[in-house]
Amino acid sequence: MSVVHRIFKNLYQDSVSLMQISASIGHLPGIEQASVVMGSETNLAQLVDAGLSGDFSAGPNDLIIAVKGEAEACEQALDLAKEKLNSKPADSSGSSVAQVPLTSLAMAKDNTADANLALISVPGDYAAAEAIKALHLGMNVMLFSDNVSLAQEKAVKTLAREKDLMVMGPDCGTAIVNGIPLGFANVVRRGAIGVVGASGTGLQEVTCRIDQLGAGISQALGTGGHDLHEEIGGISMLQGLQALAQDEETQVIVLISKPPAPHVAEMILAQAQKAGKPVVVNFLGASAESVTRTGITAATTLAGAAEMAVALLNHQSAGNDVQALPLAELDQACQKLIASRQDVRGVFAGGTFCYEGQLICQQHGITARSNTPVKGNLPLTDLWHSSGHTLIDMGDDDFTRGRPHPMIDPTLRNQRIINEINDPATAVVLFDLVLGYGAATEPAADLLTALAETKRDNGPLLIAHVCGTDADPQHRSQQIQALREQGVLVAGCNAEAAQWAATVADIQAQKQGTQA
Repeated sequence: MSVVHRIFKNLYQDSVSLMQISASIGHLPGIEQASVVMGSETNLAQLVDAGLSGDFSAGPNDLIIAVKGEAEACEQALDLAKEKLNSKPADSSGSSVAQVPLTSLAMAKDNTADANLALISVPGDYAAAEAIKALHLGMNVMLFSDNVSLAQEKAVKTLAREKDLMVMGPDCGTAIVNGIPLGFANVVRRGAIGVVGASGTGLQEVTCRIDQLGAGISQALGTGGHDLHEEIGGISMLQGLQALAQDEETQVIVLISKPPAPHVAEMILAQAQKAGKPVVVNFLGASAESVTRTGITAATTLAGAAEMAVALLNHQSAGNDVQALPLAELDQACQKLIASRQDVRGVFAGGTFCYEGQLICQQHGITARSNTPVKGNLPLTDLWHSSGHTLIDMGDDDFTRGRPHPMIDPTLRNQRIINEINDPATAVVLFDLVLGYGAATEPAADLLTALAETKRDNGPLLIAHVCGTDADPQHRSQQIQALREQGVLVAGCNAEAAQWAATVADIQAQKQGTQA
């Protein structure tokens, strides 16, 4: 195997585009691994970790293509990557006049004076500086970039608050602003429910479920995963909450986060009570009693938060967000499983889906291992091999160094699913498919090809959840149909899928107890 590199001096592309190119050339025959990144110190270190190291004479403004594989295939991959980098979107205006490239935020602002939002996707080492530039130009910021320190995040958000502007991020992967999907967002209808979320896939799950229930989204604002950290103090969530409270189109507000620092949670809940509108809060893992108060309804699942918000919008009782389980169907499906198959194996592209799945399994008495364990679960000592009940986040840095995120390129995640199927201890494989802009165009296709080639007689059950809408480029109903045709049980939401998987584990445990 050869490792080949090509460096393009002073050529910038945003990280989503680079991940898509990486995925494209990584699928070529004879290519084992491919990565297209900017030459920041962090990215150079990640290339080394991924086995794609080299004697780079590259700086942070330079673009690196690194491929590993057969020599001829590597050259083909480099040529294809160069072609994709040089391709330009068609000019819909029909103008033949050459456009002056915009090389700074200031130039962009001069070109479009009424612009009030900057989407920043540069290496994390430089993201905070660009965000500060945008704020000084009077623009709100969506900071897609990650690897930004807490101190930098606090400085940027403090400046934004002083200027009455908002920063979504760092590491904000999803938002919907005035009906425009940003990052890994989905196509949902406009409506009267506003959402503020500290989780990208959590935001996707809630907005998609609201759409599926026939309601719509006024605004969906991401905060980044560290916003509710004690050091940051929930600055963006508090600003987003205030903005939705003042927004005439928003009638119901939903707040989503993993458990905040206690005093941050109290600040957010206190402001939510003053919103003058119904507020649904899902602090994943927090008890309903710790959240519920006048004007605030607590949800215990992401999908439940959406269902409660739609009920409140329609002036109906919010009810209980725990769905009934199809026990008879699951019991029948388990009849072919031998008693020695005991383990739940979760393989997720969405980090919050993995988190929620762990919490639901815990409610069934399941202690699992994970690369991102929730409180009470165990760390996975060998990332590449599951042990007992295991739920892993394949989108975590552990698995994405030098590789595209599994939402863009699910190859590594699909192989992990096949490995879990082939493990004789596995009773059920639980996984997600996340649709939307930026995600793989046919997320089920490669997985189903691999499943068709895998011997599955008396193998584990497969349970999936598809996060998306039929208006997405990938068409949710088509993905669901394709999965079901291969015998996959498809749940309506992530929480339901996790409940089904935990129930399978309960049934299998009873079998083993009976045989003993």
